[in-house]
Amino acid sequence: MNAESADRRRGLVLLNTGDGKGKSSSAIGMVFRAAGWNMRVCVIQFIKGKWKTGEERAAAKFDNVEWHALGDGFTWDTQNPEQDRATTRQIWEFAQEKIASDAYDLVLLDEIIYCVGYGWLTGEEIAEFVRQSKPERLHLLLTGRNAPQSLIDLADTATEMGLLKHAYEQGIKAAKGIEF
Repeated sequence: MNAESADRRRGLVLLNTGDGKGKSSSAIGMVFRAAGWNMRVCVIQFIKGKWKTGEERAAAKFDNVEWHALGDGFTWDTQNPEQDRATTRQIWEFAQEKIASDAYDLVLLDEIIYCVGYGWLTGEEIAEFVRQSKPERLHLLLTGRNAPQSLIDLADTATEMGLLKHAYEQGIKAAKGIEF
């Protein structure tokens, strides 16, 4: 993508929510699609933590994809909600800097909506920041369950993924290359 076409582009706000599997997977697909078009991409993960994933390994092969897995891990297992809140606030500040920098064509805030559900961020504060500070040409992608109406209203495209069936319900553990 050349700078001229990026300057004329209206960046989209995209939202993947719902109880079904595939919110982050779909978003990662968009990340690699954008990277394939030589767009500059920044991925910021709010929950996943430090364990390695196939998508992070694949992203390392691209010079135009910056990957930040910054969360403390799966917060539903937390023993320290104050630390989780503080970590989320630090990640949100980092994300705001990355978004406002105008250095990217696409920014993914993976699992940020979970942080809203836990009360560590609000949908309104995210929406307000995006309306006021997102560069016009930037595509912004948000993922996580139970998106508040403020973020659905903000989005140009909002997708709700529904759960029909999941292997985990049958006692099948997360599969390498499928879930991570």
